[in-house]
Amino acid sequence: MPGDIPGKMKAVVCHGPGDYRLEMVEVPRVGPGEVLVEVLACGVCASDSKCHAGAPVFWGDEHREPFVDGPVIPGHEFVGRVLEMGEGAGELHGIEVGDLVAPEQIVPCRECRYCRKGQYWLCQVHNIFGFQRAVHGGMAEYALLPERAIVHRVPEGIPPRKAAMIEPLACSIHAVERAQIEIGDVVVIAGAGTLGLGMIGAARLRSPSVIISMDLLDYRLEIAEELGADVTINPSREDPIERVLSLTDGYGCDVYIEATGHPQAVVQGLHMVKKLGTFVEFSLLKEPVTADWTIIGDSKELNVHGAHLSPFTFPISIDLISRELVDVDRIVTHVLPLDRYREAFDMVARSKDSVKVLLHPGVDDQI
Repeated sequence: MPGDIPGKMKAVVCHGPGDYRLEMVEVPRVGPGEVLVEVLACGVCASDSKCHAGAPVFWGDEHREPFVDGPVIPGHEFVGRVLEMGEGAGELHGIEVGDLVAPEQIVPCRECRYCRKGQYWLCQVHNIFGFQRAVHGGMAEYALLPERAIVHRVPEGIPPRKAAMIEPLACSIHAVERAQIEIGDVVVIAGAGTLGLGMIGAARLRSPSVIISMDLLDYRLEIAEELGADVTINPSREDPIERVLSLTDGYGCDVYIEATGHPQAVVQGLHMVKKLGTFVEFSLLKEPVTADWTIIGDSKELNVHGAHLSPFTFPISIDLISRELVDVDRIVTHVLPLDRYREAFDMVARSKDSVKVLLHPGVDDQI
């Protein structure tokens, strides 16, 4: 290996549901078009937690094939410093050695029907960093960005703890774009986790009249207010449907974005949104949802949109963070060294006293 890059590195390795181990593995070697980065921070996503817990969407069931191909190093929300590049990588990705970079979570095949039409975020192969061995993730000291990766240079003024939020905020921005929020709209964002909080910050820039944040945890609702929520609702203490209807003269909200991952939030949203309103589903739901589809058609004629990943929104996310238009630093509640990955996963699973938890292979105060 050139320079001071070691031959071995520490990495969290997923071997199966609940079977994650800290191991010493080979540092990847770069090939043509590839980039080796020193990982500075990597977020633990709710999807990482659900994968760790054995959710069928990742490990398969009678209706679907497994999405995870292990053993694999998890982590798709990461930022790193470029240490080495293979032949042609600099020109391909528009970066140089020493740059701070953030890769998009999907590594598109560039060949399927979706990729050929520019719809890369729906790539049929669908390699996501940290779920398949073809694209190991960022819960390690070093990570390899493949030739097919979409890599974005990050301004030096953004510290790593904020740069690690580029991917989550980019997802939030995509959901807000799908919602087509107009000036003066009443917007409900269900869930004040990492993505829901980012959606509040992004939605505020669309100039709605009211943003309503819903969550079961008061400390998250407090952060939601700091990021721009006008009204907060804790469904454990009041009926959210009645509250929203009372705030809108009985009509309901113009836009409802579901970011909780809980089936009940889907049903609540259908009852809460007005006729001709817009419902956006972003969450990775833990189980199937049963709802009255008559509400969508005959009763309300709703616009129902899915939202997946973060197509074309990384540059916007980087710009908003760089200009401090969305306070992502407030969303980051914990930074732990890589060795404490079990604690990090437990925090995310419990969701009692944390929002975004980052893993850092070095010393905590460096980011």
